[in-house]
Amino acid sequence: MKRLTAGALFALPFAAPSFAFAADAASLDASMEAAAEADADRDGNLIIVTGTRDAGRTQFDTLAPIDVLSSGAIDNSVSDDLSDTLAQLLPSFNVQRLPANDGLAFVRPATLRGLSPDQTLVLVNGKRYHRSALLGTRGAQAADLASIPNLAIKRIEVLRDGASAQYGSDAIAGVINIILDDQPGMEAYGQFSQYYEGDGTAYRTGAQGGTLLGERGSLVISGEFSKSDATSRTRQRPDAIVFQEANPHFDVPNPVQRWGQPDLRSVRAAFNADYEIVDGATLYGFGTWSEGEGVTDFNWRNPSFTANVYGSSPAFPDFNFAEIYPAGFTPRFGSEFDDFQLAGGMRGELGARLTYDLSASTGRNRIDYNMKESLNASLGPDSPTSFYLGRLRQSELNFNADFVYRLPLGLVDPANIAFGAERRKESYAIFPGDPASYAIGPAAASGLAPNSNGFPGFSPLNAGSWSQTSYAGYVDVEARPAEMLTLGAAGRYEDFSAFGDTFNYKLSARLEPVRGVALRSTYSTGFRAPTPGQLNAVNTSQGLDTTTMQIFNRGRLSPNDPIAIALGAAPLKPEKSRTLTAGLTFQSDFGLTGSVDLYQIKLRDRFGQSRTFTVPDDFPNPQRFTAVNFFTNDFDTRTRGIDAVIAYARNLGAGRADISLAYNYNETKVTSGLTDAIANETQRILFEDRLPKHNATASLGYSIGGFGIQARGRYYGAWTDVSGNATGEIFQRFGSMMLFDLSASLKLNEHMTLRAGAENIFDAYPDEATNQAVRGLIYSRHAPYDTDGGQYYVRLGVSF
Repeated sequence: MKRLTAGALFALPFAAPSFAFAADAASLDASMEAAAEADADRDGNLIIVTGTRDAGRTQFDTLAPIDVLSSGAIDNSVSDDLSDTLAQLLPSFNVQRLPANDGLAFVRPATLRGLSPDQTLVLVNGKRYHRSALLGTRGAQAADLASIPNLAIKRIEVLRDGASAQYGSDAIAGVINIILDDQPGMEAYGQFSQYYEGDGTAYRTGAQGGTLLGERGSLVISGEFSKSDATSRTRQRPDAIVFQEANPHFDVPNPVQRWGQPDLRSVRAAFNADYEIVDGATLYGFGTWSEGEGVTDFNWRNPSFTANVYGSSPAFPDFNFAEIYPAGFTPRFGSEFDDFQLAGGMRGELGARLTYDLSASTGRNRIDYNMKESLNASLGPDSPTSFYLGRLRQSELNFNADFVYRLPLGLVDPANIAFGAERRKESYAIFPGDPASYAIGPAAASGLAPNSNGFPGFSPLNAGSWSQTSYAGYVDVEARPAEMLTLGAAGRYEDFSAFGDTFNYKLSARLEPVRGVALRSTYSTGFRAPTPGQLNAVNTSQGLDTTTMQIFNRGRLSPNDPIAIALGAAPLKPEKSRTLTAGLTFQSDFGLTGSVDLYQIKLRDRFGQSRTFTVPDDFPNPQRFTAVNFFTNDFDTRTRGIDAVIAYARNLGAGRADISLAYNYNETKVTSGLTDAIANETQRILFEDRLPKHNATASLGYSIGGFGIQARGRYYGAWTDVSGNATGEIFQRFGSMMLFDLSASLKLNEHMTLRAGAENIFDAYPDEATNQAVRGLIYSRHAPYDTDGGQYYVRLGVSF
């Protein structure tokens, strides 16, 4: 198991995630202690690298709130998806499951402070991480955190503050900086988990090896494999029960479709290397790679009611799909992905006061979709039952030059002046699927549904490749004019080929009138640039009307599409923000640390989807959309909230106790919007109520010798869900939810540690989703927590 440094234990605002590994921390060997000293200041506080370019800044010294999550905290989670882990540890971070929701079942949206997934910037070792190829909820295109192997992570720094002036586009809600492991040693683990219901069986295994490269560098290589079976929290659909009773000679599956997590398999790897070629010049490189596949169910097609699939057609008078699927069918939607990020450069010193970092990075995410047990009704007997649906691809290429100069001005410390430049190219591409997956066959004229049923394939009309290039320059200054006062200012100019330029700035101050107690505040402007995919991609989705039980197609058009322009679409603009944060932080000599921060984020021209339009009869409609919408700069919003964290870590008796409490209150209000002709009222409601306003995590742990125990409670407040229908949306309010986790670890010998535990130990379930009962769904698929009940696990770790 990975070990915590003593400095990290002291500095963590969430002490609880670390105490399950406190026994490991007590047995640090000499090499790990040396590594701890390298990452700590002279008082033992952990030095952070996010939100500042001052090489000596600690978590307590920062001008903005930062959470630091150790490798132990990350490993102490059942899930191999980093989004799940962050959601368990950070109350201001939420992630949804989204079963049977097209590509979102595999690349799940994660939000910080209730904002859009792509309004949080993700870095790896301080370098921008590429986006996923999937355009998700309201077109959000964010990084896929599940593509990063957990074992490779040394720690994660989460900046809860606007930082576009420092890092560029996307850093409106904050920044997640994933620091890869760089220490020598070897470790491996194996883990088994299963839900109380007996499904969702998952196997995880991984290994990591690190070695010194003489006295001048190191190399660490990590790899993980995971496989998890599907879950199902489903009742038999009422119409399937009726169909079975009317047709007892058919073997209708029970249930006819699964609502739950998909079948998943993935392999992930990472490396992190550096080597000092001469004094003052170090070459470095790091990268991640992953590939995998998954399968999820779509809605069951009922032969008795789905007329636009099982109906007759003059084009094929002697054929009906009951010949192929007499008991109905459930399309199986598959995703195959591969992903990589590679970065390298040279850093060092030019004299005593100037440091530099010259780097380049490239990343790509590629997703292929397929469909089995389906059909294209408009093709009749010529339809295949399996389809290749096409490919999405996101590529990025970055070049950066960063410098820091320590300028002596006669102040308490030299002023820290950082400056640099960036060139970034971002590309997006859609590749078509099999012709049968998007074909509009002869039976379409008589009402049979075209395209592959469940998810239409990408057609040549959708396909294409688009790119956008940006250039940026920035200056970031921190100065300490008095012992108790630190000031900061940053400015960034950026020019985009797609829409023009933007300038953003940030002002910061920190006052420590009493040793160990500090006030801090920031004010910043920010932006998020529309991506090439959002500017150009066209997509077709398919749904099942829960009233008529008929299949319907919706088209999401590019804002540049002639139909979209005729319906009121306008060129997309960057989202712009103004963020104010103010708070208090403290640390003591007896193990008590904490912070309270208030924030307000005003967003202008917020990105979303227009309301849904019926395509006029006189408009060209070659893809036979029943309705269309398009991306638009929809609403202005204001988000206000409070983050409060308190932690206590102290030796107690023969062992060590760790206690923490973290709370987030987050409220978003729509302050203005577009005209009623375009504005999407559903999005206004979801902006305000789709996530809980109140979230909290409380943890208690104790370790003694080689034994440690951890208990955690998680609270989620009330929230609102929406169910889409061809005739409109249906809303449901869900109450609050409490989940409890418990785990224990035992160090078997010098090298082996066994941990066992359960998440949601009391097997709690939320309110049922009444609006979706006709589809067999029991619990909302948009829930901000796991709805599959209790899950137990056991993990064996070996380290050398």
